[in-house]
Amino acid sequence: MSFSRCDGDAWDPASGVGATATMAAAVRAMASRGDGRLIDDRFAEPLVRAVGIEFLSRLASGEAGDTVEEVWVDIAVVRTKFYDEFFLGAANSGIGQVVILGSGLDSRAYRLLWPAGTVVYEVDQPQVVEFKTRILGELGAVPTADRRVAGVDLRDDWPDALRAAGFDPGRPTAWSAEGLLGYLPPEAQDGLLDTITELSAPGSRVATESKPNPRPGDEDSTKEGLQRISERWSGHGYAPDMARLRYFGARNEAGPYLAERGWALDGVSIRDLFAANGFSSLKDDEMRMGDLRYVSGTFGGTVK
Repeated sequence: MSFSRCDGDAWDPASGVGATATMAAAVRAMASRGDGRLIDDRFAEPLVRAVGIEFLSRLASGEAGDTVEEVWVDIAVVRTKFYDEFFLGAANSGIGQVVILGSGLDSRAYRLLWPAGTVVYEVDQPQVVEFKTRILGELGAVPTADRRVAGVDLRDDWPDALRAAGFDPGRPTAWSAEGLLGYLPPEAQDGLLDTITELSAPGSRVATESKPNPRPGDEDSTKEGLQRISERWSGHGYAPDMARLRYFGARNEAGPYLAERGWALDGVSIRDLFAANGFSSLKDDEMRMGDLRYVSGTFGGTVK
């Protein structure tokens, strides 16, 4: 499956960047299995099956689990748990407006126990939000919050679409940009973070990933690692060119960039989250995943 990034490219859950959301949902489905699990995304598997990519459906059901290294399942656990706890912490503190940017096949509007009156906005490509809304409706799933969607490309005028869905920039908001920034050009990433700041009333919260800029040779190692995953999956009839879906090169690190714009942030690395959740330490971390930090914090105030 060949897909090269270009200005204005579009996708659905089976193509391009949209397929990465389906991959992530397949791994979340794997991570949700078994006793004592740390996450429970019961909608991940049926959503993946509805997309219709046979290999990813088998992956989600556990039939092709040997094609994914355990470390990626563990990463899915700590990442999902981090954002679940971020949102529930913000909502339970009284923030009643939530925006999930690049929502993909995320099902938090359906599976988290939101306080009464919480409004959850999902922003993604029109085909993505329409697909998820339709499939979850067919499954009989009912949102646990007031769910509203804004079908718009995040490289376009998404604030207008968000306002049209009812968003009020005068109210504190909990924002997430999960697994998103690396799929934006560096200047688009900065624009997204600037816009979040502009739309945030004091007391708003944000959560995203902050990855250190590459050292010499890091990007080659990352591309090689992604290529090996693609080649491994190609033996099962699915061959995404994952390295072509991302933007490489130097960019502003999200955490310091937001801090300079008035956000009081705290952060934790994947390596530390592995230790906190009793997972084995990262080994042969050629893609420097352990150095990636999940950051969260408050606008115009202190971290809580």
